[in-house]
Amino acid sequence: MKILDDLVSVLDVEASVKDIRQGIFHTGVMTRYCGLAATLPKDALRQEPPYVKEPGFLIDKSASELVRFAWSESILEAAIGMAAINSLLEVDQTICIELNAAEIIMEKGKGKKVAIVGHFPFVPKVREAADTLWVIEKNPGYGDFSENDADSLIPQADIVAITGTSLTNHSFDHLINLCNPKAFIILLGDTAPLSPIFFDYGVDAVSGTRVVDPVLALRCISEGANFRQIRGTRRLTILKK
Repeated sequence: MKILDDLVSVLDVEASVKDIRQGIFHTGVMTRYCGLAATLPKDALRQEPPYVKEPGFLIDKSASELVRFAWSESILEAAIGMAAINSLLEVDQTICIELNAAEIIMEKGKGKKVAIVGHFPFVPKVREAADTLWVIEKNPGYGDFSENDADSLIPQADIVAITGTSLTNHSFDHLINLCNPKAFIILLGDTAPLSPIFFDYGVDAVSGTRVVDPVLALRCISEGANFRQIRGTRRLTILKK
């Protein structure tokens, strides 16, 4: 995907790899900073093993080599690559605000048609505020739509929230191209890099995570933490001006 090329083009990959953790829900990579990405276990286990090549030797690879994992067809390797990208990204915190993606979606989506790619815990609150809500999931639960419905539903939405894992499973390009040019688009989740590069692709807001206590965050990942259970992080948003 071109977006991956653009993200990597601004990285200084001359950094040592200090730690790699891959828990059941999240992946963490420590280079210059600590970067996170969702692991997507259900999707990963549908693939043919080995799910990760050379486990036990990845720590010996360069940061540049880990970043290239983002292009891997293996979900678990791609998660390592996205976490590596986030670990090298220089985030301009002067343009960041402490704002949760759920707040933006509820504010912008009040009385409007909202499409959310990925089933997030805040979905019930958005459902109360929106006129219409479509939740599109690769692993749909009750009330969700399948990924096959994305082509017909996303173009109708006034607000579109796209999970950052669309970068991991390489569906970002397709999803962003489905959006109505007038729609307000949000990229969200700990996989989402806090980079203004996404504004060039039509994204209006990026809500991601910055790790402030790497030791604590990596320990949480190793102990099976889900997104809400990972401590030592700040949830930040950058908005297109």
